[in-house]
Amino acid sequence: MKRYDCLVAGVGGVGSAALFHLAQKGARVLGVDRFVPGHDRGSSHGDTRIFRLAYFEHPGYVPLLRRAFELWQDLSRRSGVELYRETGLLEAGPPDGVVVPGVLKSAKLHGLRVEPLSAGEAERRFPGFRIPASMSAVFEPGAGYLQVEACVEAHVRCAVQLGAEIVTGANILGWEAGKSGVRVETDRGVFSASRLVLAPGAWAADLLKDLGIAFEVRRKAMFWHKTLNPGYLAASGFPAFLFETPQGNFYGFPEIDAWGLKAAEHSGGQITADPLRVSRDIDPEDRRRIGNFLGARLPGVSLELKKHSVCLYTMTPDENFVVGRHPRHRQVCFAAGLSGHGFKFASVLGEILSDLALEGKTRLPIDFLNCLRQSLSS
Repeated sequence: MKRYDCLVAGVGGVGSAALFHLAQKGARVLGVDRFVPGHDRGSSHGDTRIFRLAYFEHPGYVPLLRRAFELWQDLSRRSGVELYRETGLLEAGPPDGVVVPGVLKSAKLHGLRVEPLSAGEAERRFPGFRIPASMSAVFEPGAGYLQVEACVEAHVRCAVQLGAEIVTGANILGWEAGKSGVRVETDRGVFSASRLVLAPGAWAADLLKDLGIAFEVRRKAMFWHKTLNPGYLAASGFPAFLFETPQGNFYGFPEIDAWGLKAAEHSGGQITADPLRVSRDIDPEDRRRIGNFLGARLPGVSLELKKHSVCLYTMTPDENFVVGRHPRHRQVCFAAGLSGHGFKFASVLGEILSDLALEGKTRLPIDFLNCLRQSLSS
C-alpha cells in the first residue's frame, strides 16, 4: 500500500486549496472525494461568490481575508485564469441592524475603504435599487466576486502539476488515527498517510462527529433572472449587493453573462439530514421569497427565471468556522462549518491547513475559530 505524507479528505473549495498548498510545500499528497472537483453537489458551485474585506460577521476574519486575496491573485497568475473581478459591493439595512454597523466597525478597526451612503444617495448612484428611507447603506468599492468552479479547478490543476494525486468516486466511510499515522477507509479501499486534512463540507457531522459540534446542513437555492434594462450589467457599473431586511438577508450579483442577474437568500434554508438526498427542484416558497425581494428592491429585474441551482450551507451554532488541529489526534487537522460565508476564505484556509498538517502551527490568527470555544455549546 502506498503511503502519503498527507491525505486530504474532500476536494471542494477548501480541500482543493489544501491539496495545492501541501503539494507546493513538497508533500506527497492524495486528495479523496466522492465527486469530481468542480461538481455541483456540495457548497462550492453556482458560478460566483462575493469577496469583501469589511467583514460584519467578526472583525477577526479581516486578516485572513487580506491573505486570502493575495493567494487568489497568486492562483490567478499561476493558472492563467481570471478568478476575481471587482464590481464593488453595496450593503444596505437598518442603521441599528447587524450588517451596516458591522461593516463600518470592521472598516474602522482595520483601516478599510468603505463609503457610507444614505438610502437616497445609494439610489442615485445605483438607480437599479429601491431602498427605503429607513435604511442606510455602505459601499465597498474594492469588493467583487470569485468564479467559484474555476477557483476549485485551478487549485486542483496546479496541485496535480506539482505532483499531487486525486482519487474520485470514493465514498469516505471513516478514518482512524494512531501512532503510525492515519488510515482512511473508503468504498474503493483503504488509504494511509502520516497526516490527515479534513475538509468535509456538508459531511462534517459524519467525519468530525467526535468533536460534539451540532453541525446543521441547510439547503439553499440560487436564482438567475432576466433583467429589463442594461443598468444591471456589471459592465455598466452595477455592483454586487447584500440587503438586511425584516423578511431576511438577501444577496446577489450584477448581470455578468446571458444567464442574467443572480439572487439568493442568505438567511433561512431547509434543514436536511442527508446531503446526498437534497431536492434539486425549484421550491415554490424559495422562488416566492426571491421574487418578493426583487420586486421590492430591484424592480428592473424580471421574474422570468433563466437558471436555478441548489447548494448546501454547513452551519455551526455560532455561524463561525471551526479550524484547527484535532484536540485528541494531533496528526489530524480540519476546516468545517463554514456556515454559508466561507468560500472566499478557501485559499487561505488551504494554506492554514497545510501549515497545521506539516508544521503543527500557523502564523495566521485562527484562535477565535478553535473547536473548543464556548459558543459552540449553544
